[in-house]
Amino acid sequence: MMTEFEWDEDKNRKNRKKHGIGFEEAKGVFRDPKRITFKDQRRNYGEERWKTIGTIFGVIISVIYTIRETATRLISARKANAKERDEYSNQ
Repeated sequence: MMTEFEWDEDKNRKNRKKHGIGFEEAKGVFRDPKRITFKDQRRNYGEERWKTIGTIFGVIISVIYTIRETATRLISARKANAKERDEYSNQ
């Protein structure tokens, strides 16, 4: 079954400006067979959030999202930091 994706378009524009990655490209991380996923437990967001680390266009990125009834809602996407790159590379 194909996963549907959604996002706030204003948040997408801000994310692209800040991190150079739009959500349309970032959803490609879910096609990476080596991707790794963690529950985002940094704080209580009022919803369950997840972080997936994987590659798009040869670049390791980190994507934060939540799973809704009808779609996966992307929240942020950026190039992975050193710790995340290590986690991905050493799996």
